[in-house]
Amino acid sequence: MQKKEFTIRNRIKSFRYAFVGLWTLLKTQHSAWCHVGLTAAVIVVGLYLDLSQPEWCWLVLAIAAVWTAEAFNTSIEFLSDVVSPDYHPLIKNAKDVAAAGVLITVIGSIAIGILTFGPHVLRLLGH
Repeated sequence: MQKKEFTIRNRIKSFRYAFVGLWTLLKTQHSAWCHVGLTAAVIVVGLYLDLSQPEWCWLVLAIAAVWTAEAFNTSIEFLSDVVSPDYHPLIKNAKDVAAAGVLITVIGSIAIGILTFGPHVLRLLGH
């Protein structure tokens, strides 16, 4: 495979491919729409609670991690379906492990959310 030279045009194409991939993720994955809703909710609550810059950094990292895990999971599913359209136990394992990666990331993000929002919520409740 011949290496392409660096050009602005090629960089713009790369971004276009990435946006097409994001649209494909949203178009084909029901869980991505859950992530959209939860991402929006986190942003709205964070704005309401007037979070500090470090708190926003943690939340942005958590949100990006979940979206990244979902994108990798989806790409593994797509590739697996091409490699083995019929059921294969190893393909099932690959898909299950990729889904576990998303789950692990979501659990970590929930922990970050509790640690970030918890003190603010307790303050609002008078504790």
